[in-house]
Amino acid sequence: MNKNLSMTVLALLISLSATVHGKEFINHTNMMNHGDGHMMDMDGAMIMGNNPDTLPGGCDKISATKEITVHAGHKYAKKFPGRIFAFDQQEWQFKPCTKLTVHFINDDEIRHQWMMHGLPKYLYPKGMFHLEVTGPGEVSGTLIFPPNDKTYLVHCDISQHMEKGMKGQIKIGKGSGDLPSIPGITAYVIQDDYSDSIPEVNPNPAPSSSATSAQNGADNANGQANDSLISGLTVIGIVLGFAMAPLLAKKFKGMSAGEIIAYIFELVSQALGFVFNLIAGLIKKLTRKKAIELPQDK
Repeated sequence: MNKNLSMTVLALLISLSATVHGKEFINHTNMMNHGDGHMMDMDGAMIMGNNPDTLPGGCDKISATKEITVHAGHKYAKKFPGRIFAFDQQEWQFKPCTKLTVHFINDDEIRHQWMMHGLPKYLYPKGMFHLEVTGPGEVSGTLIFPPNDKTYLVHCDISQHMEKGMKGQIKIGKGSGDLPSIPGITAYVIQDDYSDSIPEVNPNPAPSSSATSAQNGADNANGQANDSLISGLTVIGIVLGFAMAPLLAKKFKGMSAGEIIAYIFELVSQALGFVFNLIAGLIKKLTRKKAIELPQDK
């Protein structure tokens, strides 16, 4: 009785230790089939686009049957400076029309995916093949590649996991070139910089000769525009005075001096508003034209 009790306590302690220090590794084999190659279970595993038997268009037969095991986790990123997550491999190559079974193993205690894009949508819903495991565990799925030479992206679509290193490429046949930012294979589009030196920036940079010339040109243009505006206003005022004199004489007939002055001020105000709006538009056009004609800094 005491021996049985000791064994029970020991089993409980082992179970408790596994719960405290990490999640239990689960081999996800009892998947619920939701149709169209979409399967999942209640323990955090999912497969999308599972296709073990239907040939893509252009494939007369399966050219080869292959299996790979792909690990995903933080520890595989250590060989890539600045990366946080990675697959244990970053590149695979197969013949067209190959039937491939992928055993995807998550070695972290968070969710990871092995997602492949660009597949024909008539056969693979959403154009993808997708394996997903939450926490330590394994899930397996199968697909058949199309017959064309192409390079496919595979990555983890969890937020920032791909940007932090969890991506790779699959080349079918000759492939269609390398994809950018594949860790250990191609250069990053935006390279991380871990240097201690930070370039100094002058908060008050001296204006370049071209900028000074442009400013002087703009000032000269504005000065010429102002001079021409004064002379233009004078001419316009004289012309309007002679043109409006006969009409104003008739209009003012019978008005008192105060009414005449008030009416004149109203007319002048309206005329000045119209003229200034017109002039403002001309100044903008002149300034833009001068700026375009100035030589650019090479």
